[in-house]
Amino acid sequence: MMTNPVLHRDDPAKDPLIGNVKVTRQDWLNAALSVLKSGGVESVKVADLASGMNVSRSSFYWYFKSRTDLLNALLDHWERTNTAAMVAQANAPARTITEACCNIFRCNINSALFDNRLDFAIRDWARRAARVNDVMKAGDEARLKALTEMFLRFDYPPLEATARARVIYYMQLGYDDANLNETLDDRLAMVPGYLVAFTGKEPTAAEIQSFASYARDVTAAASSP
Repeated sequence: MMTNPVLHRDDPAKDPLIGNVKVTRQDWLNAALSVLKSGGVESVKVADLASGMNVSRSSFYWYFKSRTDLLNALLDHWERTNTAAMVAQANAPARTITEACCNIFRCNINSALFDNRLDFAIRDWARRAARVNDVMKAGDEARLKALTEMFLRFDYPPLEATARARVIYYMQLGYDDANLNETLDDRLAMVPGYLVAFTGKEPTAAEIQSFASYARDVTAAASSP
């Protein structure tokens, strides 16, 4: 089912569209992403997207050569957002390994930084498409490499760095899927314990406070109208 993301023409913060243009390329991509996350790749159909945005199907071809071209754009978006975000967070400045892991935790707190629903959708798609599976594996490898290098920067032995990178990565991927139904306070209360489990080190009170402030700010922004 289409969740009707805000279109360019309906967003007062955007510049007005010119001439007969009713939707932008990004509108098509956002609509397709919404459907991919809610109904899977089989639900991404040009005619349905056009109907949902109340535009002619022919306008699709101003921006994309074919449905395959659109699907390739969805994969590219996933690489440029989710994979790039986790790699960037792994490389973000940090004085301690526990602070570095808090940077990674931001991916699970902030859906604008890392879209877990999109990751699940890509993984489901990859089960039935070898080409997508190859792209997904390359993304996983890039993320794990960045996480391993994060631990190596803090002088963990190579094998231990690899193991700890895998533990934190696969836990991050499965956390939302576990559907723990916990409050933000419950989740934040677990952070010190998670950091000890992932790193073998005790976090500082300042690190915990900094992450908690970030999480509360993100949650408040997401819930505001």
